[in-house]
Amino acid sequence: MEDVLDVYQRPYDPLLPVVCIDETNKQLIVETSIPCTPGQPEKVDYEYERNGVADVFMIFEPLGGRRDTIVTETRNSIDFAHVLKHTSDVMYPHAEKIVLLTDNLNTHFTSSLYKAYEPEEAHRIANRFEWHYTPKHASWLNMAEIEIGIMCRQALAKPLPDMESFRTQVKSWTLRRNLEGGKVNWRFTTKDARIKLKKLYPAIL
Repeated sequence: MEDVLDVYQRPYDPLLPVVCIDETNKQLIVETSIPCTPGQPEKVDYEYERNGVADVFMIFEPLGGRRDTIVTETRNSIDFAHVLKHTSDVMYPHAEKIVLLTDNLNTHFTSSLYKAYEPEEAHRIANRFEWHYTPKHASWLNMAEIEIGIMCRQALAKPLPDMESFRTQVKSWTLRRNLEGGKVNWRFTTKDARIKLKKLYPAIL
């Protein structure tokens, strides 16, 4: 935990961006309309049709106020590898090192890169990152979760029927959010953790 909190205390450096990555999914829902005659108000049945699941990866730079989203049909190790390459080569090609913060999901490791790319390419991408992990059961330390929460409230509160509409909605929100330049003012420090979360530290005998 203190490792993550120390990372958040680093001053902003565009050559060493701190980037948080997390993902979520949403059920795609097709609402069922009830036929009605002209002049009558539209009616929607309480029943609905499930139309699969859409996954979205959030790539968030809290101090830079920058984020990108990648919508996929799955969220496996190959998807995560593609997200890492996009982060490295598209979003931050000129960064000296990308300070990556993510949780301990079984796909969030360098091994995912070797499943998606040849060893030389996997090694190159892996070395572009300085890896940091939130502790187990403490994914709330990942600021990408904050941004996912905002996205879900602002863009995904209503049901979406298919992948195309989901991608359009997420892309539109991402563009608008980047124009706003929303950042996170993180105030929870290592000193705070030692006081408020003292019970989580091991007892010294």
